[in-house]
Amino acid sequence: MEIQLNALHYVYLLFTLLILGVMIRKRDTTLVCILGVFILGIIATSSLSQGIIVVFNSFIYAIVELMGTILIISVIVGMSTILTKTGINEMMISPFTKLIKNPTLAYWTIGILMMIISWFFWPSPAVALIGAVMLPVAVRAGLPALGVAMTMNLFGHGIALSGDFIIQGAPRLTADAAGLPVGEVISASIPLVFVMGVVTTVIAFIILKKDLKSGKLKVEENKNEKQKLEEDDIKNSLNSKTKKILSILIPVLFTIDVAIMFVAKLQGGDATALIGGTAIFILMLVSILVHKGKALEEITKYLVTGFKFGFEIFGPVIPIAAFFYLGDDGFIKVIGEFLPKGSQGLVNDLGIALANAVPLNPGIGAATLTTVGAITGLDGSGFSGISLAGSVARLFGAAIGKGIGTLTALGQIAGIWVGGGTLIPWAVIPAAAICGVDPFELTRRNFKPVVIGLVVTTIVAMFIM
Repeated sequence: MEIQLNALHYVYLLFTLLILGVMIRKRDTTLVCILGVFILGIIATSSLSQGIIVVFNSFIYAIVELMGTILIISVIVGMSTILTKTGINEMMISPFTKLIKNPTLAYWTIGILMMIISWFFWPSPAVALIGAVMLPVAVRAGLPALGVAMTMNLFGHGIALSGDFIIQGAPRLTADAAGLPVGEVISASIPLVFVMGVVTTVIAFIILKKDLKSGKLKVEENKNEKQKLEEDDIKNSLNSKTKKILSILIPVLFTIDVAIMFVAKLQGGDATALIGGTAIFILMLVSILVHKGKALEEITKYLVTGFKFGFEIFGPVIPIAAFFYLGDDGFIKVIGEFLPKGSQGLVNDLGIALANAVPLNPGIGAATLTTVGAITGLDGSGFSGISLAGSVARLFGAAIGKGIGTLTALGQIAGIWVGGGTLIPWAVIPAAAICGVDPFELTRRNFKPVVIGLVVTTIVAMFIM
């Protein structure tokens, strides 16, 4: 695979490095992202006016791509608001308080539960299910909301999604590109997923405990708990019997959702939509019981509360998503057919160029596949570039004479851990929004454990090829 890089590729790479540098310095990336989109637009179209148009259209594209996530977060927050105000939420989570008594139990219990549900239904619906119920319990046990978001990220979008043993969407993509049976890729990925998962979650836990002990990280009331309407107190509007019935009914409804997902084989967006639709009906039911004659207006207010929260969280993310979406299919949809002939997208082209530029041996091959996977994950999808990882693994494995399955699995793991929801700000938004934490702060928290995990996993891959 030979790809001719041009100015678009180098500008995209330059601004990617600038954005990463700005993030590391804990500064806002909006200005850099907008300038990057603007310059890419000018270079591609050779028109100043078109460059300006591209900036606005890239925002529209990013919003459209993120809308499903915005909606599920907004609806869950709207539902959580009325459940919290009425005290139903408190009654609903009371059984869990007996199990989760300290930050350690909270971290590992939520993480393992998130991983199991994510294996069957993928992380997005799992975040909505677990976050809405377990977050208050964890905070009361002493685990900060940021810690809850971390454990959901690492176990769900990291371990479960990178292995994808049950649904097998990820290994199927990489296996097809590498010319291997899906089972071979899954078998090769098991030790790597295990190493990556253990190293990352243990290091994250150690850092979390250290920061809690030193006072650097404190348990505070999370933002979602503050999403309360400043009107009449409605906590006593329902009697204890009604609250108890609702506190049982709501988990039962979500459990039925899980059963429907399993029977109907709903995954990804469809599974998330089922959770979101159920949350809307719960919101309406509780509003009718609480507000009675005023329910028509109050339902709208709770939804507006959720939407305000959703767009407040997503606001800083839209510009950076707009830039990185141009690295994939977004370029053609936003700017047009201005890429070189044979291009697979700016991000994938850069990954191919890197693969063609390095010498081949097991060590270099493993390091390169990790790097290629990580680069393809920069678009925040996790899945869009893993086919490239499979193709590169096939080339490298053939040249080295072994290890195609291991290299394929390694590229898959790197691509999904980086882009699937642990290191890219807009990819972590489901967990960040449900927990009411800053997505940029969450990615910074995840950065060190994930990078160390990738290094260790790459070294292990070198020896088991």
